[in-house]
Amino acid sequence: MRYGRYPIALAAFVAGLVAALPAQEPAQEPAQTPAPAPAPDDPVRMLVSRLDLERYKATIKGLTQFGDRRQGTDRNRAAIDWIEAQLKSYGCANTERLKYDYQPAATAAGRGGGRGRGGRGGLPVRGIRGRTGVNNDPMRQPDEKLRALNMEPTTPGPREQVYCTKIGASRPNEMYIIGAHMDGIGYGEAANDDGSGTAVVMELARVLHMPGVQTERSIRFILWNNEETGLQGSRAYVDQRKGLQGKEDPAGSGRYPEPTWLGMIQHDMMMFDHGMPREDLTLPPEQRPEADVNVEFAGTSKKAAESQALAWQFRAANERYATDYPAAVGNRMQNTDSVPFQDEVAAISLRENERGSQIGSGWDPHWHQPTDVYATFSDKDFRLGLNAAQTTLAALAQLAGASIKP
Repeated sequence: MRYGRYPIALAAFVAGLVAALPAQEPAQEPAQTPAPAPAPDDPVRMLVSRLDLERYKATIKGLTQFGDRRQGTDRNRAAIDWIEAQLKSYGCANTERLKYDYQPAATAAGRGGGRGRGGRGGLPVRGIRGRTGVNNDPMRQPDEKLRALNMEPTTPGPREQVYCTKIGASRPNEMYIIGAHMDGIGYGEAANDDGSGTAVVMELARVLHMPGVQTERSIRFILWNNEETGLQGSRAYVDQRKGLQGKEDPAGSGRYPEPTWLGMIQHDMMMFDHGMPREDLTLPPEQRPEADVNVEFAGTSKKAAESQALAWQFRAANERYATDYPAAVGNRMQNTDSVPFQDEVAAISLRENERGSQIGSGWDPHWHQPTDVYATFSDKDFRLGLNAAQTTLAALAQLAGASIKP
């Protein structure tokens, strides 16, 4: 069964699968026939081939010049300006900024809390679990230049986040949203969390704005702010714009400032899958052979069936077009910018590991730490992020109806 040709039947089939799943158990893959070999002029393969490891690395490196890009700081604002300039250089001429005000509660201390090994969500801790948390001590950053860059504290007040839109040729009133958060914490460079996801979104924007590339449906590329303080940037977007969907403005113009949402795809921590901690809580120095791209949806959301169907489309696209690492589907999406969308539209997130059972158990020791810097990661790590970009680009090209004109 090819998902793109039978969306209604697939959604109904997947809805039955969701109902049969036990709570919080990994999703089961529906039966499918192998896809035929692509034609030599397959536009999806041509687009995926335009992704490049060195360009992906260079985009992450460019983001790290602004340190951890903590929201409410000059370095965060400078990074937003840089991202916007990059998008414009790719041909995203219609860049915009969504504005909102962030006033944290007096007791807020950021997500993640201190380092420890307590149970999560009332569940007991079993087996080997690495410690997780947020580094709030700038003096733990040994690089004096980076430490100085990250010293400015956050202040409440106005916030901005930048986005641009590829307008659909025949269905401009329908849209897929591709996102990642550009802010970070921990007094490092936020290279993986979430420079790696931000670079995926920016690289997709670059490829899909190349001369001759056309999509039938619209695609929005957005770089969220305030993810690390509780998803305020993506929540502000949903609050401000969900009621504008599909409305032509001005009437008869064929322009849709907020096309109807067809799906939201988030990218958050894309590169580090070295396996579970050893008994001494250290991790292997290299990417594990069974590393994969995790495609997650929220199994308890109102749009679980639609989200699972979307996740399997991404899994199929990965199998056909990604070069190095496979994809795995799970139903525990949480704590990232797709969450505010999950009851409104099909929503998934791509990650290096399962958020709850793996990242939350210490599988990434650089998470929110001073060691989340560009130099920490090897080409094998960067290549996992590139494979996530290949996966999303391949799936999106099919969903949005991409073609390449001479």
